[in-house]
Amino acid sequence: MKIYTKTGDKGQTSLVSGERVAKNHLRIEAYGTVDELNACIGLMKDSAKYRAAVERWEEIQSLLFSIGSHLAATEKNKMPLPELEEGDINQLEADMDQMDGELQALRNFIIPGGDLSSSYAHMARTICRRAERRIIDLEAAELSIHPVILPFLNRLSDYLFTCARFLTLKHEGTETTWKPRK
Repeated sequence: MKIYTKTGDKGQTSLVSGERVAKNHLRIEAYGTVDELNACIGLMKDSAKYRAAVERWEEIQSLLFSIGSHLAATEKNKMPLPELEEGDINQLEADMDQMDGELQALRNFIIPGGDLSSSYAHMARTICRRAERRIIDLEAAELSIHPVILPFLNRLSDYLFTCARFLTLKHEGTETTWKPRK
């Protein structure tokens, strides 16, 4: 099977249901941003010397594919969609609690960076926040979204911030405190 189909050459693409929409449609913006987030988590994962969490990051990437499939589906969709569960949110919270147990308490804003994989985690966090905004736009314009998607992404952005700090710690990087001008 060829990867190129030429069906999108005029600026349209297909949803899971087969419906055609413009490539800048709110749905495409929403799941495209989730896809971008997934790719950035891949960069974080591949650049990390700390390898203990790789399996967990791959699980999160798989969940993002599931979220993307939900966002690409309309009420006309006849295909079964992967399950999304509140337990996935609880797992992110448990992961953060575990990492927080090793981190210094945060008393100031920190400047993104400290290590390459930490920087990718910060970038992923900002993409995750944009994905949230795109999904809120979609929900406001069209339909209700699966009830787990927004809370999961909200928690994921917190998780990615915690990962950034944790990777800086594990990679013996430097966490830079923001010092505003006076």
